[in-house]
Amino acid sequence: MRKSLLRGAVVLALVLAPVPAEAAPPHRAPATDATWFNDAGSPGADPHVLFDRASGYYYAYSTEGADPGHHFGVYRSPDLATWEHLPGGALREGQDGNWAHDWFWAPEVYHNPATGLYFLFYSGRMNTRVAENFRYADFEEPSKVGVAVADSPAGPFRDIVEAPLDYFPYDPDYHDVNLIMDAEQKKPPATQEEGRTAPLGTYIPFIDPDVFFDADGRIYLYFSRNAYRNWVWDDALGKYVEESNIYAVELTGDWWSDPTGRTVPSIAPAYRNANLAPEDPPGTRKDGYVPILNHGADPQEWENAHVDDYARSGGAKKDRRWAEGSTTIRTTDAQGRPLYLLTYSANNYENEFYGVGYATASSPLGPWRKSPDNPVLAQDPAKGLYSTGHGSIAASPDGAEQYYVHHGRPSTTAGRALYTSRFLLDDGNLAIESSTTDEPMPSGVGPITPVADQRVLRTAAGRPVTTTVRVHSAPGAAFDLTNPLNRVRAEVRPAGAATVTVSGGEVTVTPHRRGVSRVTITYQRQRADGSYTDVANTRHHHETPAAVTVGLVVR
Repeated sequence: MRKSLLRGAVVLALVLAPVPAEAAPPHRAPATDATWFNDAGSPGADPHVLFDRASGYYYAYSTEGADPGHHFGVYRSPDLATWEHLPGGALREGQDGNWAHDWFWAPEVYHNPATGLYFLFYSGRMNTRVAENFRYADFEEPSKVGVAVADSPAGPFRDIVEAPLDYFPYDPDYHDVNLIMDAEQKKPPATQEEGRTAPLGTYIPFIDPDVFFDADGRIYLYFSRNAYRNWVWDDALGKYVEESNIYAVELTGDWWSDPTGRTVPSIAPAYRNANLAPEDPPGTRKDGYVPILNHGADPQEWENAHVDDYARSGGAKKDRRWAEGSTTIRTTDAQGRPLYLLTYSANNYENEFYGVGYATASSPLGPWRKSPDNPVLAQDPAKGLYSTGHGSIAASPDGAEQYYVHHGRPSTTAGRALYTSRFLLDDGNLAIESSTTDEPMPSGVGPITPVADQRVLRTAAGRPVTTTVRVHSAPGAAFDLTNPLNRVRAEVRPAGAATVTVSGGEVTVTPHRRGVSRVTITYQRQRADGSYTDVANTRHHHETPAAVTVGLVVR
């Protein structure tokens, strides 16, 4: 039998965390009494979050949310809750990503602090060179992964080359039943015996890239095999189900260390043509991969929400399963040994059983075992929370806490939006705590400091004067004061000396008489009930308002 995966690989010590060089030692910054809640105010799907230490911002990259003419929405936040939408998007349509024509999905960005470069991995569906990459010009889901680079986390990113990754994963043991199905491609053979009459071998379309950096410098790409052309016989159900599975391949490191950002990521040499057969003609590419997660190897009932969709839909839909949107980190087990943890999403996001599970392994390439506690994140109608899935893991600014930023919906008819949930690990056991109520600010965001661009305002009676106020987190990121979750209020002392109006971060004072007074500007947060409350910073058991005072001199 030909190889369907790369066997006998050297066990590699994989660190399941984003770029260890950027990690900060855990410590607790002075606290704030500010709270946050998930307001579903930022449209987004499949978010990947990067903490940019240089600016103090979290950047979220989303399948949805880009302006017209761009791919992938880009948001930034000082606190993982109040997101500011940046104009444009990560990729400029017509300039980058042109190797694909649609299905621009699941962007992830990684920063190399040594070179200052930011790398965007994303998936797209091809409209050229389809037969060259997948053998058949009518291949329905010819998805691959592209890589772009930028000097800033806000982008815009530029493709390193105008082509997807030079990677041709090939499954030589798969009976390509699509070749013996009808034109609709929805009803597979009724028996496994019939399916085994189909020709062997297919190229694998893939999406949802997730790059993992090892402490020893090795780099891995985890990805999801499209369900298309992956009809798997299910003995328990007695039929074929079309599945997406999670696989991995090792990458070389030369692209990561290139200070020019011109080197294209490539797969490690051992995977190149690992599935090539002796009779294949010269120039053929058939690359290897390592299976990470699939239903047959570790079945769980909650993943079966769509295995009867063909009958339920009257033949309009396929019987399918999904394992997608993976994120991989490294932790330790109860004995202090390295433990690798991978989150993934199963089912369709519009289904009530859509959610997040996780698996663990003692090595990066497995074997992986799913947790019996799955799913660890799912819809909760009592919280007004639906369609929870496909996220990424981010630490609080001081590294003391972990969060899972994912998409969700406030109702079964609303669009997907950015949500943040607590990510709790205890001896390798994972819990994700969803919430739509008020929660304490992530550790290290505070103290929160308002700053005015003028400390003294000088004007004449009846003549308005304006100062701009910015509110900063402890790492230096500014809160978006046009987001309803944030605002400032202003008051004059002595009362009656002037009238004050506030618009975003603009505070305008119109004095009524000559003299000297002061304007106190206080930062407020919106609570889940719609009310606003003043924010205070707490240090050594003493509370001080998150406020700035500006003098007013009226001649």
